Amino acid sequence: MSDDWDTVTKIGSKTGGGSSQRETVVRGKGAINQAQRSGAIIGTEKKFATGNASNKSGSEGQRLTKVDRADDIIAPNKVPAEIGQNIRNRRSKEGPYKMTQAQLAQKVNAPAKDIQTLESGDAIKNQALLNKVARVLKISPKTGLPLDDK
Repeated sequence: MSDDWDTVTKIGSKTGGGSSQRETVVRGKGAINQAQRSGAIIGTEKKFATGNASNKSGSEGQRLTKVDRADDIIAPNKVPAEIGQNIRNRRSKEGPYKMTQAQLAQKVNAPAKDIQTLESGDAIKNQALLNKVARVLKISPKTGLPLDDK
């Protein structure tokens, strides 16, 4: 019983025991041929995701990245200037729709800067914002023309 407590088991690479050869990584055909001639046990594996550890999909992701970089950069769709002009005209006329950009922004729950860029024609097309503005001003979201004047 006391023998169990007296024995020491060493775990790790520096234990000195064991006569197994260390696994080595060989790069090149010549080194593989030399190992075959010496009678060593050879195992080969092909690595797919080399170079980028965060890329889990392997070479497929690298190929898609190259394809994406090869394509020309396409500018996003902008709101046509005529729609912005129609929104500005509808908002500035006397009547129930007369309001400032800030008031319109508050009604559609958006920043006033978004309304300003929408009216200037510099805004990237945001269909949700266009639909909200169209609903408040009672205009067509596609043309910006008033719906009640048709």
